[in-house]
Amino acid sequence: MAYRFVAFGEVLWDLLPSGRVLGGAPFNFACRVASIGDRGIMISRLGDDELGREAIAAMQALGMATTCIQRDARHPTGTVPVSLDAAGAPVFTIVQNVAFDHIEPAAEAEAAVTDADCFCFGTLIQRSPASARTLAVLLERFRGKLRLLDLNLRRDCWTSASIRSSIDRADVLKLNDDEAAAIAPLYGLEGLPLCGFPVALLGKTRLSHVVVSLGPRGAFAVSGSGEVSYEPAYAVEVVDTVGSGDAFAAGFAHGLLEGWPLSCSVRFGNALGACVARQRGATGPITPSDVERLVREDRRGNTDPRFA
Repeated sequence: MAYRFVAFGEVLWDLLPSGRVLGGAPFNFACRVASIGDRGIMISRLGDDELGREAIAAMQALGMATTCIQRDARHPTGTVPVSLDAAGAPVFTIVQNVAFDHIEPAAEAEAAVTDADCFCFGTLIQRSPASARTLAVLLERFRGKLRLLDLNLRRDCWTSASIRSSIDRADVLKLNDDEAAAIAPLYGLEGLPLCGFPVALLGKTRLSHVVVSLGPRGAFAVSGSGEVSYEPAYAVEVVDTVGSGDAFAAGFAHGLLEGWPLSCSVRFGNALGACVARQRGATGPITPSDVERLVREDRRGNTDPRFA
């Protein structure tokens, strides 16, 4: 079955060492759900400038609707210089006060949210009061199955209050191991081993699922119904990891909507993330058959001993 996903947040240009690539975590998510046969709708705001026009053209070339993309004559399209560390992991420098910081309520966005099965949002978009207010309006309008918070903490772009508020309004929390360590003190969970963090967080919130992506070590998830799943990563030749976590979130959410066992949802997310990691940038072409082939070949390690 094909599902309708709406993602709210930043569309921007990642300025990679190898060139300019359209990105932004929620945009990558919305783009990637189409790779597995679902429909992704992006709600964002671009500058009325050359980079904004190029972004619109790129989205259309990817087959994405642009009816919920606002234009801004006063603020530029977002840009993020990205460098890669020795392990190929991205290091971001996010430009402030850009168009996506000023997303306004709009009828098109409210209609899209009303019809969606899954609403995805993060914390970066809440650094500005204007976009944070619009997010609150749209979350109130949403009547679908999953509110997915992909935490995506970026330096100087979040507060303890915004994290708590976001988790309070989410059903599913996706984060990485560094982010788990960063938010643990907010819930009195510092000092817990990583394998115990998701279950403990479920006990302190109204979340239905917590999933921790571990990069080359795989991913670990728990549900409020008692399911627990660790799945090792797929062995691929990594080109860069920009967007692979967003792809993981898309695959995992698809599995939850399908009602798959938790282990299958984690495995599918791992496979979609691995497909992204073996190419440059976050939005290159990937087909459902690419993901299915990787799952079928099942070339994975066995990292567990509690994710060390």
